[in-house]
Amino acid sequence: MVTNKTIRAERSHATRELILAAAERLFAEHGVLAVSNRQVSEAAGQGNNTAVGYHFGTKADLVRAIARRHSAPIEEIRRRMVAELGDSTDIRDWVTCLVRPVTEHLAASGSPTWFARFGAQVMTDPSLRPIIIEESLSSPSLMRVLEGLSRCRSDLPAEVRAERGDMARQLMVHMVAERERALAEGTPTPRSSWHDAATGLIDALVGLALAPVTTP
Repeated sequence: MVTNKTIRAERSHATRELILAAAERLFAEHGVLAVSNRQVSEAAGQGNNTAVGYHFGTKADLVRAIARRHSAPIEEIRRRMVAELGDSTDIRDWVTCLVRPVTEHLAASGSPTWFARFGAQVMTDPSLRPIIIEESLSSPSLMRVLEGLSRCRSDLPAEVRAERGDMARQLMVHMVAERERALAEGTPTPRSSWHDAATGLIDALVGLALAPVTTP
């Protein structure tokens, strides 16, 4: 028996999904701070301009909800890949587990997608960046990957590992976002598929990790 409570819950869920999709697209295209809750509500087809606040609270809460909308499928792909690795000492194995879960998720999501550009926008916002970092560090499989990478380059000074980790994050976030943008706009891309794009990115990140260190 379908009750009024069930109907209300289903409507609320549907409204939340519309808001999440609209916010992700607008944030990706214009930046988080440039988009108001009113604009998100209108894009989601909600006549009530307070719908975003009612369903999600603050803008930071909305950003976190968008991130979590994608984290579950990405975590499942990475968990499977990490389980197959065991205690590999090949740095390429661990870099692959860093890159391919994201690109596989984007490939499976069809086109256009907005999640990569959304992530790039958030990572450049000092007030919101901690949300994405916090959500990432809550991923057990990602922590395994970071530990594996650290073991593979244990010969590097800690400050060099940290520096290259920052470089790798910037390269991955913005290269994936740039490909997503090009696909959405129909402009040429260096690689023909997300799979091939991931291969190129993995090559670059492995090269970065294995690059020599110049001593002062």
